[in-house]
Amino acid sequence: MMDYPVKMDVKPKVTGFFDEATNTISYVVQDPASTACAVVDSVMDIDYAAGRITYEHADQIIAFIRKNGLELEWIIETHVHADHLSGAPYIQQELGGKIGIGEKITVVQDVFGKVFNEGTEFQRDGSQFDALFTDGDTYRIGGMEVFVMATPGHTPACMVHVMGDAAFVGDTLFMPDGGSARCDFPGGSAEELYDSIQKILSLPDEMRLFMCHDYGPNGRNIAWETTVGDEKAHNIHVGGGKTKEEFVKFRTERDAQLDMPKLIIPSLQVNMRAGEVPTDKDGNPMLKVPVNGL
Repeated sequence: MMDYPVKMDVKPKVTGFFDEATNTISYVVQDPASTACAVVDSVMDIDYAAGRITYEHADQIIAFIRKNGLELEWIIETHVHADHLSGAPYIQQELGGKIGIGEKITVVQDVFGKVFNEGTEFQRDGSQFDALFTDGDTYRIGGMEVFVMATPGHTPACMVHVMGDAAFVGDTLFMPDGGSARCDFPGGSAEELYDSIQKILSLPDEMRLFMCHDYGPNGRNIAWETTVGDEKAHNIHVGGGKTKEEFVKFRTERDAQLDMPKLIIPSLQVNMRAGEVPTDKDGNPMLKVPVNGL
């Protein structure tokens, strides 16, 4: 495994914002030595039945950043989400910052560009984003160095962003009683997901892990922070030394029983464009519904 520059003595302040409609947690992460910050996995609200987009969740994040006198430097997407729409361009318009995602966004754009019958005007080179990260890349939030780990499996473009003693794992892992993400979308792989999870679990046991989703299994309260040590010991899908063969068998059988996410059709079209809503030939916001295409 690559020798990642872990710095457990750097302890950023992390504030979570839970979106009840999509069970998504977005984060504001503050450099402990400055007013610089990043937003991770923001949400744009949609009433799909009404075809109406609003920004209540993103406005909460914007208000928090302004109230605390923070300077937004990065808007990070851990992957192309299939269950909520990104609020990245709206937040960028209000506060600035660069939008970043994993370099394999180009694979996702190619696959779903075909699914949604996008024309040649839809660029499949990731140019909608300000930065494309590769495994081991680093960037800074103020004086805090961040590194990224490629963690494919759920999607080809999944990445974990490690900011000091805090790692933002996207959908690669859930809380220990939630397990792991599905792997049955185009480009997904249970084998790759297992290997990616092992990379995360090779980080120090005290590393804080922050989830992108939580569904409160068995009626417990919503939670989004755990540690590498807790996941290694207690994760119901990979903890306690479960083998790759055991995981792949379970994950494959489980995925075959799952319904598609309710917002997968609008989410993919918007998120592969860095949060921008596609338009028709007259410039009006418009979403497509592929029939028998997913």
